[in-house]
Amino acid sequence: MTDPPTEDADPTDPDLRDVGKGLLDEDMGPSSSMAHLYRGEIHRMKYWRERLDTTTNWAVIVMAAILTWAFSSPDNPHYIILVGAATLTVFLVIEARRYRGYDIWRSRVRTLQENVWSVGLDPRMDTANPDWRERLAEDYRDPTIKITTEEAIAHRLRRVYMPLFAVLLLAWLVRITAFSPDPPLETAAIGLIPGAVVVGVVVVYFAAGLVVAYRPRTWHARGELREEQLRQNR
Repeated sequence: MTDPPTEDADPTDPDLRDVGKGLLDEDMGPSSSMAHLYRGEIHRMKYWRERLDTTTNWAVIVMAAILTWAFSSPDNPHYIILVGAATLTVFLVIEARRYRGYDIWRSRVRTLQENVWSVGLDPRMDTANPDWRERLAEDYRDPTIKITTEEAIAHRLRRVYMPLFAVLLLAWLVRITAFSPDPPLETAAIGLIPGAVVVGVVVVYFAAGLVVAYRPRTWHARGELREEQLRQNR
């Protein structure tokens, strides 16, 4: 039996780097500490995933309530839909903050999956990152947020909120065109604010959302499923 590494062991030793090799052989099993570590990280990731889903559920419920009231009577003001868009933005920011926390735990899970479990299942594979032990240890010593707020917002816009904003925009356009005989620019006015200004602000706001969501960037979130990855042959 190989002696356990000492405090003076070289962290670049392949035997230490490739701890996943042989992990699932018939005469071995996952070490208790590694199995409990992985299970704990999965639990944390699941908890933060549920927090994301809770925020999304509330955003959909509020949006549905606002749209129902906005179209329940021609006398109801159209700008309540814009209030709904502002409320949806608040939910988006909250969810982006939770997504950044979620990414901390998911990045750890992906590190263990790539460098321990995948190598254990197929010992012919090499670790995805030779320095994964040092990086994971540093992350445990000093946990840090790994993605920016803008990237988190872009993720949630692409996955959930851009379709919701599109529904609100379409509903608002219908509300100012189909429910009044006046020209849309006059109907779009809010109090003393001219309709042209309101329309301009709405256009700029939604254009900014599209830029944030779809501008070219280097993604840093670990394990994020994207369209090109889903198309890989299996």
